[in-house]
Amino acid sequence: MDKPNRGNTIKIKLNGETQTFSDEPIKKNQESSKDSFTKVITIDEDNSGQDGFLETAAAKDPVDESFDWIIPESSDNDIKEYKVVNSQKSNKGGKKKPVSFSTFSTKRNGGVFKSILVTAVFAILIGTSFGVLMLNLVISDNSKPAVTEPAVEDTGPDKDSKATGGKSSSIVIGAQTAFIVQGGAFSSKDAASGAANEAKGKGAPAQTLTMNEREFMFLGVADSIETAKQMESHYEANGFDDVLPKQIPIAEKTVSDINESEKFFLEAAPAIYQQLSKVTSNAIVSGSISSEASKEVMSIGDQLSQSADLKNEKVKNLNDEISSALGKVEAFQEKKKEDSLIEAQQHLLNFLSIYYSL
Repeated sequence: MDKPNRGNTIKIKLNGETQTFSDEPIKKNQESSKDSFTKVITIDEDNSGQDGFLETAAAKDPVDESFDWIIPESSDNDIKEYKVVNSQKSNKGGKKKPVSFSTFSTKRNGGVFKSILVTAVFAILIGTSFGVLMLNLVISDNSKPAVTEPAVEDTGPDKDSKATGGKSSSIVIGAQTAFIVQGGAFSSKDAASGAANEAKGKGAPAQTLTMNEREFMFLGVADSIETAKQMESHYEANGFDDVLPKQIPIAEKTVSDINESEKFFLEAAPAIYQQLSKVTSNAIVSGSISSEASKEVMSIGDQLSQSADLKNEKVKNLNDEISSALGKVEAFQEKKKEDSLIEAQQHLLNFLSIYYSL
């Protein structure tokens, strides 16, 4: 009797579940082997009983080769992960350089010493630079001399300027136009002066003036060309020949080294001259001063009263001439004498000559 061919069975229990795995041998081609030969079995009668008993026993007690694997349960936290690291890494292209403790220690100590040295050098440089900067600041502060305002001694024109309460300054006076009554034009100054003296002998104002390299003699001033023409008739009636009304341009003037009082006077002088020219010329033609002209004369007096402490020589002369002209007008208002108007016109001609030469 043949022994039954049974595969081996393995049971594994994972987490309480049984898993069965079978290991069966590969069956060979039995048919071909049966055909190849005939198996003959000889039975011995003497041993037949014993062999039959053995075969029967073997048939009764089949061999159970299966067994159970019990694996204890484990949680995810109990599972440890281990990594296998290959300590021997291949160095392609050369031998492995042996690493010793002495080499590692030397490299590490060298880097530490280098960083300490660099830090120390930078600290020294920064400290030295800061020290030099502070030293330069201290030296520069100590080297500067104490600034003391020098004592200024007031002398000459500067003293006079400061005494009047004004600093030295300058002024630019715009161009003007003067209207005059011309008594003649001459080639020499002496000829002009002789004609002026002759006019004064006849009771008329006269003043010489050099313009464009020629000498002129003027008999009076006016506020307009129309008034100058009226004065022309007046002088011709009094026996003067070659009388000519005329306007003359006066260029822009710049006056320097003057104080505030002088500057104020020069700013007001052209307008004052124009007002006095109007009052006196109209009075010569008409023989009287209107009430409106009298008010203008009073305003002129108020302006001139503010001009005091004049030190510049030419400015003083201008102020004297125009103040004298104003005084003569006031005298005419009181006494009604024509001589006062002639004298007022003479002061205005003198003012014009000085102003033209500035």
